[in-house]
Amino acid sequence: MEHDAVAVTVEYRLAPEYPDPCPVEDCYAGLRWTAEHDEELGIDPGRLIIAGASAGGGLAAGTALLARDRQGPCLAGRVLIYPMLDDRGQSVSMAQFDGIGAWDRVSNRTGWTALLGDRRGTTDVSGYAAPARATDLSGLPPAFIDCGSAEVFRDEDVAYASALWAAGVQAELHVWPGGFHGFDVLAAGTELARAMTATRNAWVARHIGT
Repeated sequence: MEHDAVAVTVEYRLAPEYPDPCPVEDCYAGLRWTAEHDEELGIDPGRLIIAGASAGGGLAAGTALLARDRQGPCLAGRVLIYPMLDDRGQSVSMAQFDGIGAWDRVSNRTGWTALLGDRRGTTDVSGYAAPARATDLSGLPPAFIDCGSAEVFRDEDVAYASALWAAGVQAELHVWPGGFHGFDVLAAGTELARAMTATRNAWVARHIGT
């Protein structure tokens, strides 16, 4: 493997059958299991990185908050790939991409409603469910955040990176010009998608020492 790493994936329960907090608690349970079985898996516990894309990116960010607040496991970094972070849907990019692309404003509202039900957009939403809601981002591990400039998550991802910097947390942010949601998968052969993947992989290599 490129990074000489062990990948562990979590089959977390899905909304709406299993709404918040089931998905993020399942991810945290998976992280704890991985850390507790580090020797069996051949993992260096000092180089644990959590990663996720889209809704999975939001879950990765929420899981990192749980790990901080519950005193472990310790994470060396987070890879948040065009993460879904804010249930309120009030950004400029959210308004711009309505009826356009594989994931638009309506899709986003549907997804958050499945997870949160009537709580979507209210004050009764935790930062573990919607990490953009978190008021204290201090003490979190370094983050890699990327997204396209032509997708609904652009502005909330940029805002989250800015909030991390304000909290003194290291973050690397890339907004790929013209990129739509999931373009690294749906248009994987393009020069832009290859650059996105290479940049992400380079960050991981630096943070796990490969």
